[in-house]
Amino acid sequence: MRADRQAGLPQSLLLLLASCLPVLGAVLLAPVLPRMQTYFADTPGVAVLVPVALTLPALVIALVAPFAGILADRMGRKPLLLVAMLLYSVFGTLPLWLDSLPAIVLSRAGIGLAEAAIMTCCTTLMGDYYNGGRRERLFALQMVATSLSAALFIGVGGVLGEGGWRTPFSLYAVGLVFLPLMALWLWEPQQRHVQTSSHSSAPMPWRTLAPLLGLAVLAGLSLFIVPVQAGYLLNLLGVDGPQRIGMTMGGNQVGVVLGALSFRLIGRARSSYLLLLAFTLAGGGGLMMAGAGTHLTVSSAVFINGLGIGLMLPTLITHIMALVSFNQRGRASGSFTAAIFAGEFISPLAVLALTSGVVTALPAALAVIGGLQWLAALSCLRISARSSTREHA
Repeated sequence: MRADRQAGLPQSLLLLLASCLPVLGAVLLAPVLPRMQTYFADTPGVAVLVPVALTLPALVIALVAPFAGILADRMGRKPLLLVAMLLYSVFGTLPLWLDSLPAIVLSRAGIGLAEAAIMTCCTTLMGDYYNGGRRERLFALQMVATSLSAALFIGVGGVLGEGGWRTPFSLYAVGLVFLPLMALWLWEPQQRHVQTSSHSSAPMPWRTLAPLLGLAVLAGLSLFIVPVQAGYLLNLLGVDGPQRIGMTMGGNQVGVVLGALSFRLIGRARSSYLLLLAFTLAGGGGLMMAGAGTHLTVSSAVFINGLGIGLMLPTLITHIMALVSFNQRGRASGSFTAAIFAGEFISPLAVLALTSGVVTALPAALAVIGGLQWLAALSCLRISARSSTREHA
């Protein structure tokens, strides 16, 4: 469904760059966590509260994004996005002045609320403003942009952290830069008048979407496997240099970017085949990691894993958007966002449950997850077959 105006480069850039802001909340603080823990050393529970300050936004996004989708469908995409962008800067910069660790953790929950609305509205507007091949390319570029920004934000957080643990929080003021640009260049899309009222009021196809959202949870879990676990796996192989570990993780991000770019080339193939390929690559990379005996093997494995993850995410969101109507896109986008961030949040917990905290059991845990991804790959054909009729319609 087309928007009432023709979107172009300014709208594409705004939506792509704004989609990177939730990534900022996940990685910006990682380099300064030790300094935060030292500063609040006398605070009870500091060992738990400091890591929670990093991961809490992802949990809040997972819980709140579906409700953000409902609001986007009912009150409009642009108004919700503008409010969320303002709250993003307010809650994000509060730790510059707060001197209570529990208060900072609460402000991080506020960041999660804003990020849930931002990610949901940006993805929904991409579906509203564009269709066909342009929409598919933009979803692929969204994955590329967020992957590149993750690597960039980690580096920026480290540089800013040299000036103190509070300094990286100042970067959240970027929301105030986006706010006037969005008010000027974005507009509230309208559904086409040819759409019948019965189609507009059709119920959400939750039975069709549920398997795809389940795959999205697994995709989010897979997305965080290498960034969180690769360092421990390399330590088991005697590789403990931060530079070598960082370069290995960088290879995974290169794979993610190339996988997302490949969607632009093969995105016209059936979603079932693309998802089959994506989960096969991700699972194959995980199984290679589990059996790796050298640093070179791990490097190859994380690259293959990244290729699969980079392909699966734009394929999933494009497929989901094809199954819903204009009045359902906000809820669909919110549910997809919630599923991805829920997977990211439970990823380290799932590995911890499989290893019981024993690092030497990590290869076995990676093998289990790789096998699960291969099972998911086989199920993709059946999922797509059930939903193909509605998608083509």
